[in-house]
Amino acid sequence: MAKGKVLLVLYEGGEHAIQERKLLGSLENELGIIRGYIEEQGYELVSTSDKDPEPNSIVDKELADAEIVITTPFFPAYITKTRIANAPKLKMAITAGVGSDHVDLNAANERKITVTEVTGSNVVSVAEHVIMTILVLVRNFVPAHEQAINGKWDIAAAAKQEYDLEDKVISTVGAGRIGYRVLERLVAFNPKKLYYYDYQELPADAIKKLNDLSLILNGRGDIVERVADLGDMVSRSDIVTINCPLHEKSRGLFNKELISKMKKGSYLVNTARGAITIEQDVADAVNSGHLAGYGGDVWYPQPAPPDHPWRSMKNPYGGGNAMTPHVSGTSLDAQARYSQGVKNILESYFTGKHDYRPQDVIVIDGDYATKAYGQRK
Repeated sequence: MAKGKVLLVLYEGGEHAIQERKLLGSLENELGIIRGYIEEQGYELVSTSDKDPEPNSIVDKELADAEIVITTPFFPAYITKTRIANAPKLKMAITAGVGSDHVDLNAANERKITVTEVTGSNVVSVAEHVIMTILVLVRNFVPAHEQAINGKWDIAAAAKQEYDLEDKVISTVGAGRIGYRVLERLVAFNPKKLYYYDYQELPADAIKKLNDLSLILNGRGDIVERVADLGDMVSRSDIVTINCPLHEKSRGLFNKELISKMKKGSYLVNTARGAITIEQDVADAVNSGHLAGYGGDVWYPQPAPPDHPWRSMKNPYGGGNAMTPHVSGTSLDAQARYSQGVKNILESYFTGKHDYRPQDVIVIDGDYATKAYGQRK
């Protein structure tokens, strides 16, 4: 008889997962090393992609006696207060990746359920995606590419919305692990100014590193500046990128009021969480031309419904839409990192040591771990 049950919720990769076994985040490949390891510990592993609708999915059925649930932020099983109430044996929720907002953390605290994730596994992947998305928007790549594959040749139609990234003012909301790496990579494009908005200042040596690099590459020093007022920062910026966690204060942060303060013709990029914005307000701003474009790969809910307004939004002057499904943090390299990270968390749990990396712990023993560890997410 098994010691307990682990529930693994992943997307179906189909033929793609069979062709590429490095696609570890798929149901077919089960995070690569996880099944064998879990079964070696005497636990049963149940894997499924059937997570909706609540309360009639396989997830709901299996959660009833599961001790651990593992899910990804890219295809999340929403571990709601109701689901937690119906899972009396649940002791741990693990995110295979980064971002645990799909778990009701208050409900988890009430039950003293530990919530963990693999912090750092996605930082390079997401930072690169941010830079790519900025360039796709600013260079008006999508309409130009559509011409190329549709047999057209109308240079003016694409070039009328095409700019250089050099000499632009770019800002990030959030300057943690990902936000800082975005700033770091932007220096090479010779921006006019790099602003950041965060609850705490970056360390002096981190700022010096960016300014020194800019001086060496571009002959410009002192380009990085913290701005205390978000509305003021976005009003100065040609491009704004969102790289902060989703929490009570950031939910719906980019609404009609804040977006109205952004420069007309500016760009907004979001690889953090879809719910940090008001989806219809963003779509309205793009459709009206106030925003030249919006890009990113995070939606709410996920998967996004076919009629989600971000699927059809379009700048009236052309382009403006650089959305992808939630793939920024799940490159094959990142999948290897978060798969190994899940195994490490499980090992800490199964051995009874509970010696998790502090940065991986979101809530534990009925409280938020950041209060104890003070980790930047």
